[in-house]
Amino acid sequence: MVAMVNTTDHQFQFNGSTEWLPRGPNNAPDSLPAEAPTYDWSPQIQGIIFASAAYGMTLTMALSGYLAGRVGTKRVVGVSLFASSLLVIFSPLAAELGLISLIATRMVQGLVQGSIFGGQNALWERWGPPHERSRLCTIALSGMLLGTFTIVLVGGLISQTLGWPFAFYIFGGIGCVYCPFWFILIYDDPVSHPWINVTEKEYIISSLAQQIHVSSQKQPLPIKAMLKSLPLWSICVCSFGHQWLVAILITYTPTYISSVFSVNIRDNGLLSALPFIIAWVIGILGGYLADFLLTKNVRLVTVRKIATFLGNFPSSALLVALPYLPPSYITTMTLLTISCGLSPLCQSGIYINALDLAPRYSSFLMGTTRGLANIAALLAPTVSGFLLNQDSEFGWQNVFLLLFAINLSGLIFYLICGDAVVQDWAKGRKLTRL
Repeated sequence: MVAMVNTTDHQFQFNGSTEWLPRGPNNAPDSLPAEAPTYDWSPQIQGIIFASAAYGMTLTMALSGYLAGRVGTKRVVGVSLFASSLLVIFSPLAAELGLISLIATRMVQGLVQGSIFGGQNALWERWGPPHERSRLCTIALSGMLLGTFTIVLVGGLISQTLGWPFAFYIFGGIGCVYCPFWFILIYDDPVSHPWINVTEKEYIISSLAQQIHVSSQKQPLPIKAMLKSLPLWSICVCSFGHQWLVAILITYTPTYISSVFSVNIRDNGLLSALPFIIAWVIGILGGYLADFLLTKNVRLVTVRKIATFLGNFPSSALLVALPYLPPSYITTMTLLTISCGLSPLCQSGIYINALDLAPRYSSFLMGTTRGLANIAALLAPTVSGFLLNQDSEFGWQNVFLLLFAINLSGLIFYLICGDAVVQDWAKGRKLTRL
């Protein structure tokens, strides 16, 4: 976005010190390649573009989770991944055709990406032993952070040297190339996997057999009971608050750095990518820590709430403090890195909590809770773009204060109402034959 927009028409006011930062020629950001078009999009329009993908994702996460539980993750995610990669490649053309075309393309892309997010949850019903799920889920989900780090870092370099359209062409192409490997290597359960070690297969199957949800019987979804479940609602509300935080971090970190420090696209990519590589490492370590605490007989609900608290409160509090501190390169990057680095700890908390409450319906519930939470990814950029457009001087303060209020409200609700015990409505129904 920083490379695509003619920033000279939309400057944020921020009295920051940039004396320690590298500059381009003539003490100004380096120019982009001549063939790369730029667009006159206001902060409000940028927020709408950021949010457009979330419209589609919100609609398909729950459905894809349910569908993956029925027909298999391999098909649902594989087809969605290929379609999403093609849409990425066509994004520059959509932008050239006009704003409406770009927004429509991103909305369709969101539809198929929602299937990737929701569909992958079904894997852990059949592949994740209970005491290894925290680390397995966090390692898998950490790929999103590693991908964000890579595209922000390399995308800045590509935009600076080749032009921003090539960032879409290259990474969309990588997605298409990866799809055959997905269909070859991924299997929906250990039983159907042709190369798995026999010992490992028996271990996974036996560990899952101890849980209530493993059953060959397909039972209807207890929708009414789910809607009345306070622990389930606490996951939804807290996930909404955390997704608001994540949406701001992912979409606005490069924009914030660009508004505070006048750096070129390449250096902006380097600075913006740093928090996400730290987040990737901490996210994986958080999963191992959660499983370690479980082996020490710490209550499961306690582990989930500790991980959720550490992934929410410190991150949002640091962002609130950011505009009030004397801006400097070291201060800004330290707070952004810590804030972004701690946020993935929630992967060992609220984001796998549905597996604890209802293992039998976890793919549907994880898709549903993530889908409802993704409404925040729809609203956060749109509202933030409006706030930045209305008040260029105090816009960032308003953005971060709103983030903190929403995040803290959801966290408090979860800490009070959250649980990690299999709910009565999620237990298998015993059939008596006469």
